[in-house]
Amino acid sequence: MSKTLLFLSLVMSANLPAQDRTVDATWLHRYLPHLNETRAEMASATCHYKPIFGAGDADKRILRSVSRFAEVTVESNGGCQSPVYLREEEIYFVLQGTGTLQYGDERHPLRANDFTYLPPGVKHGLANDSGQSLRVLVIGFRIPPRVALGAPSQHPRIVNLGDVKEETVQGHPTSVLYKLLVGPRSGKRDAIDEAYVVTSFFWMNFAPGGTNFPHHHETAEEIYLLVGGEGEMVAGSGMDGVEGRFPAKAGDAYYFRANCTVGFYNQNNPGANAYILAVRSQIPLSDAED
Repeated sequence: MSKTLLFLSLVMSANLPAQDRTVDATWLHRYLPHLNETRAEMASATCHYKPIFGAGDADKRILRSVSRFAEVTVESNGGCQSPVYLREEEIYFVLQGTGTLQYGDERHPLRANDFTYLPPGVKHGLANDSGQSLRVLVIGFRIPPRVALGAPSQHPRIVNLGDVKEETVQGHPTSVLYKLLVGPRSGKRDAIDEAYVVTSFFWMNFAPGGTNFPHHHETAEEIYLLVGGEGEMVAGSGMDGVEGRFPAKAGDAYYFRANCTVGFYNQNNPGANAYILAVRSQIPLSDAED
C-alpha cells in the first residue's frame, strides 16, 4: 500500500463511528402481564406455558443454574404433559386456583399458595378438574454432573404458605419478615429441605418503609417476583456505589446474576405491605480460568 493510500485509510478509520456491541445483561426484568405464551415440554392444548426467565425466553443462555422460571395456566378440566428430568429439580407454587399434582403414579390435591419440591427422575405434571383456571409458578434448576443424586422421595411434600411461620433472618432488617419454604438437603430450617441446587426459596413480607438492604451473592443467582404491593427494586449499582433503583409493582420479575446488587424498598405505597417470592440457587463454578 502506498503512503498516500495508507494515510487516507487511517483518516477514514478515525472518522468511523464506534461499533455497538451487545453484551450479556447483569440483570433482567420482565412484567408478567406483557409476556406471551410459548411452546414447552409440559405444554398442551389446555396447559399454557408463559416463560419469564429461562426456557422459552430470548435471554435464557444468561442463566447458569436456573433452567426455567415460568407461569403455567391450566384450563378448567385441562392438563399438562408430564415430563421427566433426570438432572433437574423443580419447585411448583400455586398462584391461583385448585388442581392436582401428578407425581409418578400418584395424584395429590393442590390449592392456592401450596408449594412442593419435585426431585430429578420423577415423572410429574399438573391437572385441573375445577371450574376455574389453575395458575402455577414453575421453577426448574439444572443439577451439575458432579453432584451425586440420591433416591427420590416416594411421596411429595406439599406445604401451604399459610402454615409456614414468619420470622426475621439474622443479618437482615426487622422491617422484613421471611417464610423459608425450600432449602438444601443438608439444611434443617426450611419447610422442605430436599434440594440439590436451590439454596433458598422464600417469601418476604415488607412492612411500610421496609427494606432488605441492597446486597449481592458471589456464587448464586437470584430471582425476585413481586406478587403484592409496590416499591423500588434494586438492580445493579453505579461507579459511586449507589444502587440502581427502579419502580416496581405486582407482576414485576427480576433476575440477578451472581455478584449483581439486589434489594427492595417498600417506600412508594404508605401504609401498605409489599410481598415478594424469591429463589436463590448455586451456580456451577468452572474449573477453567477466565
